[in-house]
Amino acid sequence: MPSTARPLRKLGFLTIGLFDAADPGRGHEATLEIIELGERLGFDSAWVRHRHLQHGISSPVAMLAAASQRTRRIELGTAVIPLGWENPLRLAEDLATVDILSGGRLNPGVSVGPPMHYEQVKEALYPDTADAENFGYERVRRLLDFVRGEPAGGFSGVEGIEVFSDMVQPHSPGLGHRLWYGGGSLGSARWAAEHGMNFLTSSVVKAEDPEGPLDFAQIQLSHIRAFRASHPDGDAARVSQGLVVIPTDSASPQQRAKYEAYAAKRLPRTASPQGPARLLFAPDLVGTSDELAERLHAHAAFREIDEVAFALPFTFEHEDYVQILTDMATRLGPALGWRPMP
Repeated sequence: MPSTARPLRKLGFLTIGLFDAADPGRGHEATLEIIELGERLGFDSAWVRHRHLQHGISSPVAMLAAASQRTRRIELGTAVIPLGWENPLRLAEDLATVDILSGGRLNPGVSVGPPMHYEQVKEALYPDTADAENFGYERVRRLLDFVRGEPAGGFSGVEGIEVFSDMVQPHSPGLGHRLWYGGGSLGSARWAAEHGMNFLTSSVVKAEDPEGPLDFAQIQLSHIRAFRASHPDGDAARVSQGLVVIPTDSASPQQRAKYEAYAAKRLPRTASPQGPARLLFAPDLVGTSDELAERLHAHAAFREIDEVAFALPFTFEHEDYVQILTDMATRLGPALGWRPMP
């Protein structure tokens, strides 16, 4: 089996955290249990998705605050927080608080763009400023400045018995180096690099060149190389890959059939760019760990990264996630050269 240019150093997973509207507590608890399992299995990181007005985690920062008190080692990330729904100053306070509570384990991933279904939610979200809001990179820059300790106000000192700071409190010095940008375009890759962020790639990229090849791995590779070429840390700049990867080593025949059907149903969307943004999706990978390792070693973008946060499928059952994560940590990870931390 060919070796990777960058041996896998960090193994992580990403979960959406679905719940039943009639019993949301159970779904949130199940997500915390999955994160605890990840730590026991030796995963380096656990990431949660952000979902608004859906039956998925709407407040991943709050969830990770809870997870920080039930774990001791595993890194905790968001992939990603859409900043169109957030006030960067308030978010900076929440992120710093959870980073302090976790002992410096938080890895916030963010993205830009208008909130999904903005025309339907803008009056609830921004009733007075909906048409003036800036949903571009400037929103990320403000968050970066606040997290990294730039002044957030023009006053500091004592007023009566209260002490005021002109920077976000609490301040967590290391957090500014653990901010990630989730992007699928060359522009995003370069902007994140120029601002000293880490780069989250996923199973979606933009096929921006209408005349270019429709090869997902090659497009993603071009983003990774553009990011590192523009980053102060060069080839050492952190990139994480988030493909959907489903090992079947210990799966039952019923589970294996369900996983293969899931991937087959989603395969047609990978054949050509989707929508006006020309989004190109990667196929979901299903198979034994040896089969998956061979396919990943042949993936041009995977060969240039040493961190992953493999995405768990949205609609599976808790026992499926337990099986997938167990196989991932005990079989797939080692097949990729990874070793769990003690």
